Amino acid sequence: MKQPFKRIVIAPNAFKGSLTAGEAARCIEAGLRRALKNALFMRVPVADGGEGTAAVVVEATKGKWVKRLVAGPTGRKVMARFGLTGDGRTAVIEMASASGLVLLQPDERNPLVTSTRGVGELIRAALDRGVRRMLICVGGSATNDGGMGMARALGARFLDERGRELPEGGGALGRLSRIDLSGLDPRLKAVSVEAACDVTNPLYGRDGAAYVYGPQKGATPEMVKQLDAGLRRLASVVKRDLRKDVAMTPGAGAAGGLGAGLMAFLDGRVRSGAELVLELLDFRRKLAGCDLVITGEGRLDAQTAFGKAPAVVAREARRLGVPVIAICGSVGPGAEEILKAGVGAYFSALETSLPEAELFQRAPGMLERCAEQVGRVLLVQRARLSRKGICRNEA
Repeated sequence: MKQPFKRIVIAPNAFKGSLTAGEAARCIEAGLRRALKNALFMRVPVADGGEGTAAVVVEATKGKWVKRLVAGPTGRKVMARFGLTGDGRTAVIEMASASGLVLLQPDERNPLVTSTRGVGELIRAALDRGVRRMLICVGGSATNDGGMGMARALGARFLDERGRELPEGGGALGRLSRIDLSGLDPRLKAVSVEAACDVTNPLYGRDGAAYVYGPQKGATPEMVKQLDAGLRRLASVVKRDLRKDVAMTPGAGAAGGLGAGLMAFLDGRVRSGAELVLELLDFRRKLAGCDLVITGEGRLDAQTAFGKAPAVVAREARRLGVPVIAICGSVGPGAEEILKAGVGAYFSALETSLPEAELFQRAPGMLERCAEQVGRVLLVQRARLSRKGICRNEA
């Protein structure tokens, strides 16, 4: 009789604020090993397009990092980086590395003037490396310029009614009269561009980039109205000049409209970040022959089931009939929705309420202990089956 849970794949997302995906995977394995002493483990850290995605892909593919000095959100130079897969064919660019909110002090946040130019400069640097595919991770932006700065760094022009270049930032989009892509870097034609995204917001409107995300980037209510009007103008000119209607495409509003910009200016596609990452990691092949998958993330709640990495991991496993358990940091409202995605059970590693600073220190130990208890539950289940004569082997 086949031994249950002999080969286990450990595939967590990052535990945001406390553990990277790789660190979480190591903690989970350490805990499980205390209970399941003879099991075989394969660590496959995952991501969904947010912070840490490039690190997951670089490590998994034995790739490397490329650093470049680029324009930050306000134009001040910052040292950014992107990942290259081991075969050198794919670049993974986290837009937050060049145009992220984390690069600004609170009093510098102003989406009327912040720009995605640095993202375009990273894309150009990736083109210099001869890549054939680009994965743009669009979370954590400080911008609301619809990707104008990104495209401008690659040779596009954004002109007002007098033929003058618009200044940087989303506040200028309301004066947009014409888009000229004739100077766009020709190397882009040979490259596949995909935006890794875990939101479905349209470009503009009450559910769009400015209204939903503008305030956290420093926008006042009046600024939000101006930014939204600018994105509406951008969509109109894109439709007229480029013959592309991208405004209502799910994910167009990601990263202050960068999702729409990647589609409009670089012929990019917006896709689930987790699905893209699992594809790059060849995750389905790694599941072949395994008996159990352990996934997880920092907080499990209703949002997890809507395209977050644990849900996509569970769906992939379910296709192959592999059971899934999720271990998370904490459990929030709606966490039970993850059961519909294919997770059989979920557990919280949080042992007590802790301040954030202390959580960072204690997270590894709590996660290991929780994983050990999950392993012991599996042993109890094995013993129950053994008594019924279903399983005789030791775990």
